[in-house]
Amino acid sequence: MDVLEKCRSWAVEQLRDGGRDCYYRAIEATFDGTAVDFEGKRVIMAASHDYLGLSADPRVREAAVAAVRRFGTSLGGSRAVSGSLVLHEELEDRLATFLGQEAAAVLPSGYQANLMLAPLLTEDHFVFSDLSNHASLDEVIRLGDAEERKFLHGDMPHLEELLASTADKAGKLILTDGVFSVDGDICKLPELMRLADTYGARIVVDSSHDLGVLGPNGAGAGDHFRLRPLLVTSALSKSLASVGGVIAGPAEVIHYLRFHARTALFTAAASPANVAAALAALEILQTEPARRVRVLDLAEQLHNGLRALGYDTGTSVTPVVPVLARGRERCLRMWRELCRAGVFTAPMTYPGVRAGREVLRVTLTAAHTDQHLARVLGAFEEVGRKEGLIPRTPQGGHTPVRIVRPAEIPAATANGNGTGALSARAGKR
Repeated sequence: MDVLEKCRSWAVEQLRDGGRDCYYRAIEATFDGTAVDFEGKRVIMAASHDYLGLSADPRVREAAVAAVRRFGTSLGGSRAVSGSLVLHEELEDRLATFLGQEAAAVLPSGYQANLMLAPLLTEDHFVFSDLSNHASLDEVIRLGDAEERKFLHGDMPHLEELLASTADKAGKLILTDGVFSVDGDICKLPELMRLADTYGARIVVDSSHDLGVLGPNGAGAGDHFRLRPLLVTSALSKSLASVGGVIAGPAEVIHYLRFHARTALFTAAASPANVAAALAALEILQTEPARRVRVLDLAEQLHNGLRALGYDTGTSVTPVVPVLARGRERCLRMWRELCRAGVFTAPMTYPGVRAGREVLRVTLTAAHTDQHLARVLGAFEEVGRKEGLIPRTPQGGHTPVRIVRPAEIPAATANGNGTGALSARAGKR
């Protein structure tokens, strides 16, 4: 059998002719991080994870340009040989301090940052992973040799059952997203850390969607709960308005992974422009907390505006707003109709979500205005009624979403086993 037969039978043309090919569509121009030109029309961009609205900030852009002038566009090698700059080390030091960790390593992508965990997943170890984790955490499990144990999404009794069934002396690593990228809910970090302490496990949190958004300092899920997991990973392509990834944790662990993780050893270094952009964005994130307040305020208004129309936004209490579409065909059709109505969203269908849980993922950034919000809600009202997904007349009421604010988060008590309360700056020691 020809290995290419699967490609021929996939019927890409049929998908496109049926108007269902909503992916890999080219955007012609961007405007201030809030709007784009798409298929000859200006539409509101409501599918970006540039949460703080920094990708179009002049300070971030100029930092990238200055780095290109100084270092060029590419370093032509891996960090291990010819590609390491003082710029990389500065970003690593800044991110380690920001995340309350001893050390950090910067990678060309967030996906690669998670793959860097593979050398920890050796034989005779167990890795426990939430069913809703990002695909990159699934991928690192495949690369490693540890035995995988999946637990139902956010189900702490199920996780405890799995932990209790493993040998006491076996190495155990728990993987979780901080904010889950489709459902928008927050991991149960205090309960995870309690279980980790009880059963001798370590915790890794992927903070790609919570860094810059959650916590009194904007440092993500650990900051949100006043806790420090063993390791934190994150993409730099969300709140840090760049492209790249980071893994942060104890200095001895980061040093070990630099020399044992193939994803670090055998990949070209993150470009100077991307590193400089992330550095500039990190500075703004830390000195302008009003941006974080703004994106949370907009998210709350978006959630409740959609719910008032009759939409279901699930369990999310974050700027990731999943609008349940109920069916693949309807989800893709609504995406197209929303584009025509002037709003670009993200259709999430299988394998991004399980069949029957199709959603349109909607995100607004700190750069969006109240007028943008009103236009997004207006488009969803028009399209939702046309599709019969919401009632034609306003509902009598809805269950409101209340975004959790930092001041409302109780101090956590979990501590021990290489983890603990985030009560002091870790930084370099």
